[in-house]
Amino acid sequence: MKSAPTHVTQNRPCNETSSSALSRRVRLALGAGAMAILVLSSGCQGHPDNTVSSGQNKTAHQTASQQNAETLTLREGDVLKVSFPSSPNLDATQTIRRDGKIALTLIGEIQAAGLKPAELQNELLKLYAPQLVSKEILVSVVSSSITAFVTGAVLRPGKIVSDHPITALEAIMEAGGPDYAKANLKSVVVIRQEANGKTRNITVNLKQVIEGKSNEPFYLQPSDIVYVPEGFSMF
Repeated sequence: MKSAPTHVTQNRPCNETSSSALSRRVRLALGAGAMAILVLSSGCQGHPDNTVSSGQNKTAHQTASQQNAETLTLREGDVLKVSFPSSPNLDATQTIRRDGKIALTLIGEIQAAGLKPAELQNELLKLYAPQLVSKEILVSVVSSSITAFVTGAVLRPGKIVSDHPITALEAIMEAGGPDYAKANLKSVVVIRQEANGKTRNITVNLKQVIEGKSNEPFYLQPSDIVYVPEGFSMF
C-alpha cells in the first residue's frame, strides 16, 4: 500500500524534468533562429556600405584619371593606348614618333605631341565619326620616359628617371624628400627649356598640395630642373 505513493512521487520529478528539457530545447531553438535572423539582417545591412565604399573608390579613381588627362601634355616617346569601346578591332597601342605623330587604322597619321589626351580624343572622334556606332574613344598614356633633375633643399639632389608621367612633388620625393628644416615649398621653381630655345621659370606652391589645399598636379617635362629654395632665416 505504501509503494504506490512512492511510485507517484518518483514519476512527478521525471515528468517535470522532461517538460523543463523540452522548454529549454524550444528556447534554444528560438534563440538560434533569432540569432540567424540577426546575422542575416546584419549581413544585408553590410552590403550597401560596401557598395558605397566601392563606388566612392571608383569615383575617386576616375576623378584622378580625369585630372591627369586634363593636365598632361603628350610628347615624343609617349606610348598611347587608343581604345574604341564599340569597335575593339580598332584598338591600338602607338608610340609617338619623333615627328610627334601616330598612325591609326582608317585615318592614317595624326598629330599627337603637344596635345592633352582629352584633346586628342576629341580630334579622333571627329575623324572616326562616320565609322563609329558609339561616339566614344579613350586615349590613355601607357608609359612615358622622363629624365628630370632635382636640386636645392632636398636630401638627395640629382637626376631622376621615370618610366611614367611624374609630378614635381613626386620628383622631390624621389630625391629623398625636401629638407623640411630649410625647404621653402611655397616657391618651388621648375626651370623648363621651351621648344623655341628659351628658358622659362615656373613657380609652384607645393605646400598647398601637401596640406591638401590643392589637388592639381604639376607634371614635369623631359629635362625639367626642379629647384627647391631654402626659406629665409636670420643668423
